[in-house]
Amino acid sequence: MGSIKTLHVVGFKNSGKTTLLTHWIRLAKEHELKVAVIKHHGHGAQLDMPDERKDSIQYISSGADASLVAGGGFTQYILQQQLNYEQLIQLAKWAAPDIILVEGYKDETGEKVVLVREQDDWESLQYLEQIALVIGLDEEMEHYDQIAHREERAALDQWFMSWLQHN
Repeated sequence: MGSIKTLHVVGFKNSGKTTLLTHWIRLAKEHELKVAVIKHHGHGAQLDMPDERKDSIQYISSGADASLVAGGGFTQYILQQQLNYEQLIQLAKWAAPDIILVEGYKDETGEKVVLVREQDDWESLQYLEQIALVIGLDEEMEHYDQIAHREERAALDQWFMSWLQHN
């Protein structure tokens, strides 16, 4: 496929971002593509950590700045620092993906799929740069690809596969 493709899926809470991303991840894997995912936790609260009885968390609780555990085909990496978007992209590239899917980070550079629950959502999100697709908006627009409802799986899959092939 060449260079790594990056696509942001943005929208407000409960707009269907995670559901859409998990579906597109499965679709990409069916086509034997490697996928990395970055999620912006924009709720202000600390992230939930794995069980405190795990060694990796005991290391963090003891003051380690980072904790890495490898085994069983996985690597877990916990860092006591919030990375910026560019650092997260670089970390995601370690997996040598074909695609990086990003949940959120709507103000960062990159093509965006915008999920809209209601007209007020669009009023806030229409000013984003690099909008490639709008999902859930009743009114037709000239400048963007559109899919009327997030339940239109065939149309969503067709758009995603076309995006993968042409970008």
